[in-house]
Amino acid sequence: LPVHMGLVVTEEEPSYADMASLVVWCMAVGISYVSVYDHNGIFKRNNSRLMDEILKQQQELLGRDCSKYTVEFANQDKADQVLNCQSTLKVLSPEDGKADIVKAAQNFCQLVAQQQRTHTDLDVNVLDNLLSSTNGFPDPDLVLKFGPVDSTLGFLPWHIRLTEIISLPSHLNISYEDFFSALHHYAACEQRWGK
Repeated sequence: LPVHMGLVVTEEEPSYADMASLVVWCMAVGISYVSVYDHNGIFKRNNSRLMDEILKQQQELLGRDCSKYTVEFANQDKADQVLNCQSTLKVLSPEDGKADIVKAAQNFCQLVAQQQRTHTDLDVNVLDNLLSSTNGFPDPDLVLKFGPVDSTLGFLPWHIRLTEIISLPSHLNISYEDFFSALHHYAACEQRWGK
């Protein structure tokens, strides 16, 4: 089971209801971190609409067991936060990808200019710590990419260097069987770590 799953929509018309179902299914199977991304930033701009739909789907899909599955919304507005959570959700947009890497590089260069660091200090861990978009989140283990585009369209380019990416035709009307099949496919993958 992945610890962190990314849900990447490359389609032009994202569905809040279908994305909410996917998030709730992630919660129900025990995935600790979920990132939702679309290349137009629609979900992030309409964060509260997505959160409302998740809470509604949680009630519909999990019924009485709903209280066992809580979600923390890790985006900036802490008013949406739920404590004692099992899953943490982050809604991302293109500004959280390459732009975050540029910002981290600028911050590192400032530290070098201020002589708080040297250029030889830069390594994977230092860069990871300077990236703010996934602060507190592990790198995604699995990305489910929805849509006809054979690209992640800027989804956390630094963080997915070791991520398994599974493409599905669409998130619209996705079934639990399709979701579970993708998890089963991920479980059968062998990570060789470049060997």
